[in-house]
Amino acid sequence: MKAGSLVPDSMILRLITNELTTRGWLSTPASTIPLTLNSTAATAATFDDVTDLDPYITPSNTPSTPIKTSDDPTASFILDGFPRTAAQASQLDQLIPINLVVHICTPISIIIDRISSRLVHEPSGRVYNTTFNAPKVEGKDDVTGEPLTKRSDDDPEVWKARLRNFDQTSLPLLDHYDKKGVLWTVEGNSSNEITPLLFEEFGRRFG
Repeated sequence: MKAGSLVPDSMILRLITNELTTRGWLSTPASTIPLTLNSTAATAATFDDVTDLDPYITPSNTPSTPIKTSDDPTASFILDGFPRTAAQASQLDQLIPINLVVHICTPISIIIDRISSRLVHEPSGRVYNTTFNAPKVEGKDDVTGEPLTKRSDDDPEVWKARLRNFDQTSLPLLDHYDKKGVLWTVEGNSSNEITPLLFEEFGRRFG
């Protein structure tokens, strides 16, 4: 993680299980011990160095004892950015039932335009956009007055390539959840358009 690489699937699954178990929303087999990510784990050369007995290191080691989920209405959560592939979705299916997957569709031209207009204040992480969230003083952070910069990867061509790759990997993922009957697609050009539709759908399904 410190090197900037993606977190291994096994660690993400372990952390999800740990969080839901801690909240009492999952009852895992007695052999599965909730994970605490400590300094040893964070500095391990590889994820395998953290533990050799973690049942989620590989899919083949998933416990044979079923994991029980809570029926409590408050046992609700959102996963953002995971799973990214159909293979990850299949692993997640072994842990928890997913009852809604939201596919947000925004035209690529809108996405590229926003990325091209994005400015950041690197020390604080504050983000601006010259189109709809411009700084009070052009090129300056509202709080400190320090210069704003563009992220090195906020290049239209870089993002076009990323989006093409995302489309290729997301199609099998969307098909996976569509076959399960939990996929819902919403279209819009801005959060002002999409957010009311999201709340309306949540209310219809869970209200």
